[in-house]
Amino acid sequence: MTTELTYLALTLVLALVQIFLPAGARTAEFGSKWNAGPRDQTPTSVRPLTGRLERAQANLYETLPLFIGAVLVAHLIQASGPLTVWGTALYFWARVVYLPLYALGVPYIRSLVWLVSLAGLVMVLAALFLT
Repeated sequence: MTTELTYLALTLVLALVQIFLPAGARTAEFGSKWNAGPRDQTPTSVRPLTGRLERAQANLYETLPLFIGAVLVAHLIQASGPLTVWGTALYFWARVVYLPLYALGVPYIRSLVWLVSLAGLVMVLAALFLT
């Protein structure tokens, strides 16, 4: 497996983790009876961590389809090179760092880390047109 596909696979594992973190926070806050029920009415979260984990998940999911597509197209057209390797690494590691920063409510640095992940995505996209 190429480096880029490895980072893609790791990013998918991160996405799975980001499904379970807010789900666990909601269950801890609202109880297992709510979790096992139909969830017709979801109470408003009073714990900041729950909302932050949900927003961090939504934030990842905004760019994840673009990242998946860019990596797969790069792989299909054999555009692997320094831009794709560094781009996928930047995207993945910035997303890993972003999660605890968001969960802890760290401003500014979190936004800078998000920009690093975006730069990684742009690097992979740029490689598609530079081959």
